[in-house]
Amino acid sequence: MLLALTSHLPPVRAVKALALVFALLASACAAPHATARSAPDSFAPLVKQVLPAVVNIAVIENASTRDPLAELPPEIRNSPLGRELRRRYGGPKRERMTGAGSGFIVDPSGLIVTNNHVVGRASQIAVQLADGRQLPATVIGHDELTDIAVLRVTADGGLPSVTWGDSRLVETGDWILAAGNPFGLGGSVTAGIVSARGRDLGAGPFDNFLQLDAPINPGNSGGPIFNMDGQVVGVSSVIISPTGASVGIGFAIPAETASRIVAQLVARGSIARGWLGVSVEDREGTVFVTGLDRTGPGGRAGLRPGDALVAVNGERIDSARGLIRAVAGVTPGEQAQVTIRRQGREVDIPVTVGRRPTESAG
Repeated sequence: MLLALTSHLPPVRAVKALALVFALLASACAAPHATARSAPDSFAPLVKQVLPAVVNIAVIENASTRDPLAELPPEIRNSPLGRELRRRYGGPKRERMTGAGSGFIVDPSGLIVTNNHVVGRASQIAVQLADGRQLPATVIGHDELTDIAVLRVTADGGLPSVTWGDSRLVETGDWILAAGNPFGLGGSVTAGIVSARGRDLGAGPFDNFLQLDAPINPGNSGGPIFNMDGQVVGVSSVIISPTGASVGIGFAIPAETASRIVAQLVARGSIARGWLGVSVEDREGTVFVTGLDRTGPGGRAGLRPGDALVAVNGERIDSARGLIRAVAGVTPGEQAQVTIRRQGREVDIPVTVGRRPTESAG
């Protein structure tokens, strides 16, 4: 058809016209591929790169006098591990129960990231490396609000590790690779795409999940989500399922959140989050102060009911969740610049941020 449109032109002009048309076509075809993240021909090279740093986590918890084998998590109940537990603890003295999860090594010295809900009640933790070694692990810090925990193991020599990626660059539709220990089957990987960003599941004030369609099952909890460069962009945490198995809706804590929490847990063993001491509500994309603790940081700084909260340290605020995350990111005791709108005018108010009361000593 293009040839028909240009066939009546003089030869030289026709050639130039065809060259222009083909150049435009080439540009149009190339443009989407300049930014698109295409799937690899095979995920095998990526798997070989990252899987050595993925670990299986076995947890033993103090149990009640009830039969602990009846309380085995479904992901390991009929697995080889479940059968071994029946053999070991199936006698008259049934004092323990066990769980299973996943994790990944972020430092060759033996730092491992997983979910808090995997190890939060553990009395003993064992980590199995990709090479088959089993090592005892200790919790060096955990955070219930973001469901992140950090473990430490000691091994001869350096361990294989992976690095954090920037989850802020992850787009809906990007390919990802999930790795972990689903149903007790260690060393498993699945592939899929990011289905959505910024999901709030109502699990806590810091919900900001990546939604994934890669199959994630019980036992994947705490496992890494990789981008195509082999960087960790998320930590598997939640699935939605009427059956308990994957239906293609899984959620991961973004690396933007997880890496920051891990750094604080490694440094201090706990999380210190900022607090303004105000009650707020969302109204059509604006966050308004509805009440405040007069002796709290916001009250002492001069915030008032009815103030519209516009920004914290220059970061624009459009929801109560956004406000909580922005303030929580400020170290208690530091000063934050809170921008408010009052009587039609924007005003910057310096606030010395406090520590969230639920996380204060005592």
